[in-house]
Amino acid sequence: MILQTIFLGFVGPWQWIIIGLAILLLFGGKKLPELMKGLGTGLKEFKNATKSEDEESPETNDADKKSK
Repeated sequence: MILQTIFLGFVGPWQWIIIGLAILLLFGGKKLPELMKGLGTGLKEFKNATKSEDEESPETNDADKKSK
């Protein structure tokens, strides 16, 4: 938590704009939507994997059996 505050606490709106412009210059306008689509797909797959892992965990299954 403290580490997150240290890194994100010093980044203001102008720094985010500069970071965004740097990314735009590095990847270009045509590659950026593809990059974001890939990132979104990866995050969606990660969420689904963690959700399915939670459903398969033994603690959850034991609690479900006790409630039925």
